[in-house]
Amino acid sequence: MNPLKRHHVRVSGTGAQAIVFVHGFGCDQHMWRLVAPAFEAEYRVVLLDLVGAGNSDLTAYDPARYSTLAAHAEDVREVLGALDLHDVVYVGHSVSAMIGVLAAIQEPTLFDQLVFVAPSPRYINEGGYIGGFEPADIDEMLEAMDSNYLGWSAAFAPVIMAHPDQPELAAELANSFCRTDPAIAQHFAGVTFRGDERAGLRRVRTPALILQSARDLIAPLSVGDYMHEQLAGSELVILDTDGHCPHMSAPQATTAAIRAYLQSQRAVLA
Repeated sequence: MNPLKRHHVRVSGTGAQAIVFVHGFGCDQHMWRLVAPAFEAEYRVVLLDLVGAGNSDLTAYDPARYSTLAAHAEDVREVLGALDLHDVVYVGHSVSAMIGVLAAIQEPTLFDQLVFVAPSPRYINEGGYIGGFEPADIDEMLEAMDSNYLGWSAAFAPVIMAHPDQPELAAELANSFCRTDPAIAQHFAGVTFRGDERAGLRRVRTPALILQSARDLIAPLSVGDYMHEQLAGSELVILDTDGHCPHMSAPQATTAAIRAYLQSQRAVLA
């Protein structure tokens, strides 16, 4: 199937360089609506849905193929190839940050800069690494998804968003979870939350910005520090906000940080 149709790709903007936004677990491209339009005057803005999410072709979701994030990284590369793009700015939220890491390793010439919003290469604590969760925590979460997916969605969305002052955002996230096929969501959750992409970080040669919320239960500050140490030449910016979705709860600060980073990168190359 045509990758542009498979991923419900939408393109806007008038710039010569492309900036592609990729959503996190349980979300879709609509979650970038408060950030992506701000770049349309300078960039060709590309939005897509990962297979299994949003308006993607759900029949393309093969659990065996998507048992690792590498398949999603291949999908991103196929989309960029179908659009004949190279030297793009890649913006990935949460698990899609790691998808961007893998895609940049697979085909470095496709990417000019990487922007990671609330990333985590490993959610489980291990040795001296603090990912934020014990193995039992992840097991409990996945069991809750399996036994009562709708109930899990309603309970977990406010924890992820962490903005009780904006209940409409948690409701939107919960509704997004509920629109996702439960079997696909549960499978992708296992791949996401039990995965370990730490080994790939040192192989990335593309300049990267790490954007993290100051208070995020899903990806604590220790994770941002770790990624900053592992990604050569990366920049770490802490946003003074709560929760795992700053592009929704603090879109102006998120947009400003991305724009400032891209401008600084252009200045370096000038």
